[in-house]
Amino acid sequence: MSTLILLRHGESEWNRLNLFTGWVDIPLSTKGIEESREAGKKFSDLPIDVIFVSSLIRAQSTATLALLEHKSKKIPCRLHPGEGNLENWARIYSEEARAQTFPMIAAWQLNERMYGRLQGMNKQEMRKKYGVEQVQRWRRSFREAPPEGESLEDTAKRSIPYFKEHILPYLHGGKSVLIAAHGNSLRAICMFLDHLSEEEVLRLEIPTGEPIFYSFTGKEWKRETF
Repeated sequence: MSTLILLRHGESEWNRLNLFTGWVDIPLSTKGIEESREAGKKFSDLPIDVIFVSSLIRAQSTATLALLEHKSKKIPCRLHPGEGNLENWARIYSEEARAQTFPMIAAWQLNERMYGRLQGMNKQEMRKKYGVEQVQRWRRSFREAPPEGESLEDTAKRSIPYFKEHILPYLHGGKSVLIAAHGNSLRAICMFLDHLSEEEVLRLEIPTGEPIFYSFTGKEWKRETF
């Protein structure tokens, strides 16, 4: 049996300010740093073989901070597959040193929804300008995208194939995986794992800093509480 841990990043500075963030690369707030450490305590005993994160700093920081709490005392080591000299020159030649690291792979396919022209805008001000109903559709409908942005469907079309191609093989191989990413990319992955309909996935809430656990037997997924 392998374990999959899904972790939405801790609160970011723009979460704190109630701004649409999307692909803007904003760091964690002080609260987000604390949330990340607390999240790590909830899986400090679980084995982790590989970490996947988005390309955004708030997800990468969350994984790094969470794993400071891991009882193995291993540290995340960012890998750079397919990045030329960066991949080659970052190679670890000591087997002992490599054994003390968690391999961490970043992928833009796990990024948050791109919110287009809403990015940097205050959510409450956008409700006043466009109406509560319209903003809610931009945020939660499956197929409707904000101006020049992505819908949840668009996000699913990149995050689910990446999960199937790059992450699922580790789980099939009996490895345990941590994914630190974002509300909408993780919502899409849960849609795949839990066989949710378009209507069901819209009601799925994924709080910041709260890990979600799955066990995988090679045939089926099961939500777990550790």
